Amino acid sequence: MENEAGIVRWGIIGCGKVTEVKSGPAYQQTKGFELNAVMRRDSVKGNDYAKRHGVPRYFSDADALINAQDIDAIYIATPPDTHKKYGLLVAKAGKPCCIEKPMAPSYADSLALYEAFKNKGVPLFIAYYRRSLPRFIQVKKWLD
Repeated sequence: MENEAGIVRWGIIGCGKVTEVKSGPAYQQTKGFELNAVMRRDSVKGNDYAKRHGVPRYFSDADALINAQDIDAIYIATPPDTHKKYGLLVAKAGKPCCIEKPMAPSYADSLALYEAFKNKGVPLFIAYYRRSLPRFIQVKKWLD
């Protein structure tokens, strides 16, 4: 779900270590992506993150970020015990979402997220990038 210019305007919920070096910069450098806002409950830390990474806006309220009209998709990079809470809010808003691994702490929570996005007809992605790394491919071969 992109805007008229063909750009997906992302918002990130959670500005911890994973977004500092791995995903935050990637969302800024990927063609067709713009990182337009971040959310951190601590507004001082959210503002600091936004300034250091050149992100135009920051929020201290996840609902405000999720429902912002100029945000097309959400990346959830919070601790796993909050993935379901935020993910269900994103599904309700009808926006695509990428959730950092693990999807949720339990199968039941994961299923609830899956169903919510499926019912809305909105994409849900999980950041399981490691499965394509050579050592994980080798482990899969051994298991097969």
